[in-house]
Amino acid sequence: MKRLRIEHETGFDYPGNVAASYNEARMLPGTTDSQFVLSSSVDIHPTAAVNSYVDYFGTRVTSFDVQSPHDELRIVSRSLVEVRPRPIEHADITWERLARDATRSIDMVEMLAQTSRTQPHPEVAEIARGIADAHENPSEAAHAIATAIGDAVEYMPGVTGVHSTAAEAWESRKGVCQDITHIALGALRSVGVPARYVSGYLHPRPNAEVGEAVRGESHAWIEWWAGDWQACDPTNGIEIGDRHVLVGRGRDYNDVPPLRGVYAGPFKSELYVTVTITREA
Repeated sequence: MKRLRIEHETGFDYPGNVAASYNEARMLPGTTDSQFVLSSSVDIHPTAAVNSYVDYFGTRVTSFDVQSPHDELRIVSRSLVEVRPRPIEHADITWERLARDATRSIDMVEMLAQTSRTQPHPEVAEIARGIADAHENPSEAAHAIATAIGDAVEYMPGVTGVHSTAAEAWESRKGVCQDITHIALGALRSVGVPARYVSGYLHPRPNAEVGEAVRGESHAWIEWWAGDWQACDPTNGIEIGDRHVLVGRGRDYNDVPPLRGVYAGPFKSELYVTVTITREA
């Protein structure tokens, strides 16, 4: 188990004053069966009216609006979280039972349907079907599919954009964690395995020294249901360990963006992001 301190600063710079802005931030982790939030807070500049709630998918949301003219919007979230590894444990389940049980719950049905971001390339669907046909256990098949997608796509920032789809990323076989996660979700859903997008943070150093602050990153990985929910990180080809801090879940990235908003003004905004993670214990 590790104790991680996370500081996530993000916001928009405008070339002039905007009249007002309306925003939602999903930057605070929640307590789950594998992590415990010891403290968390959000600071917003300029001062804003804030409303905090938990959304439909269980993610903590900070909703706020700035009604005075401003040329910068800055949000800083700070969290201290205890995290323990979450090893994969495949349930004893058949494809027939999965198909039956997955249609009995709205939560499962929603995570079976493809979105515009996850719709798989025909080659991806073919790969997934071949792996699924070779496994009697759908959970083991899901893990193998996610691993195959991670192996096939090279992690390379700058090739895709925040609005890229799984099919577009597959064409180049390059992308970031968001792209690889979307491709894996599309592959799993194409063979009848409910799967969801997970957003959070990843400490980049497995053996980081206590007290050492390092440049971290927002991260994405997958969870699938086959008897129960399991997870893995296809981008890095690893299980979810004590370096992964979960923030939100959804059908795809559109359900869990760290910051989303609109503003009144003629200017084009520029987004900036900095994540710092410190191992405390």
